[in-house]
Amino acid sequence: MIDDDGYFGENVAAGYDESAADMFRADVVGPAVDVLAGLAGDGPALELGVGTGRIALPLAGRGVPVHGIDMSRAMVDRLRAKPGGEAVGVTVGDFATTRVAGEFAVAYLVFNTIGNLTTQDAQVDCFVNAAAHLRPGGCFVIEVGVPDLRRLPPGQSAVPFHISDTRWAFDTYDVATQAMSSNYVTIADGRAEHRSIPFRYVWPAELDLMARLAGLRLRDRWEDWTGEPFTSESGKHVSVWEKPAGHDSDRT
Repeated sequence: MIDDDGYFGENVAAGYDESAADMFRADVVGPAVDVLAGLAGDGPALELGVGTGRIALPLAGRGVPVHGIDMSRAMVDRLRAKPGGEAVGVTVGDFATTRVAGEFAVAYLVFNTIGNLTTQDAQVDCFVNAAAHLRPGGCFVIEVGVPDLRRLPPGQSAVPFHISDTRWAFDTYDVATQAMSSNYVTIADGRAEHRSIPFRYVWPAELDLMARLAGLRLRDRWEDWTGEPFTSESGKHVSVWEKPAGHDSDRT
C-alpha cells in the first residue's frame, strides 16, 4: 500500500541521504549548483521534486531564492530540519501540476526525477507546468540518465546495479511501454525485505518534443554538469530548454 507520500514515505526518507551518499559529495553537488546559479542570475529558482534539499540548500546558500515542490512530506521534513532549511520555501504537491506564485529564472529536475512521473502524459504536464512558472528567457533544466537498453540481451528484462552480501539492487525494463522499476532486496537478521519504485524512462529526443509542446526550445545539452559534450556513449545528460520572450506559457 502506498501512502500520501507516494514511494518516498517515512521508511525511505529516514535513510535517503545515507543511501544516496555519493550524490551528496561536494564534487557532485558543486558543478550542478554552479550551473543552476549561473542560469538563475539575479532571479529565483524552482526545484521540482526538492526532496531533502540536496541541491536546493547549497543553491540557496549561494544567495539564490529557491522554492521547491514535492509530494513527500517525509522528505520535506528532512529538508526543513537541516541548517538553512527555513530559507527554502516548499509547496507540498505533485510537481507535474502544482502551481506556486511568482515567475522564476530557472526551474529544474535533477537525479532522474523526471522518471518518477510514470506516464508520458504526466511528463508532458511537467514541461507545461515548468514553462508556466518561467519568466521570458528563463530555463528548464533536467538531469536524467540515458536508457541503457544495450545491456539487455534478448529475453532479459532485469539489469543488476548493486550486489553485496546484504543488499541486491536491479532495474527492470519493459521496452514496449518504457516502464521500468528499481528494485532493492535487503538482508537483515536473516530476513529479506524487498522494495520497488516505478519509473518511466525517456529518451532525449522525446524530452525535446515535450519541451516543444510546452513552448520551450533546446538551448544546451551536455553529458554532465561540467559541460562535457553529449555523445552516443553518454550515460546521462543535462539538458537546458529556454522559454522564448513573448511565449504564452499558460497555453496547453
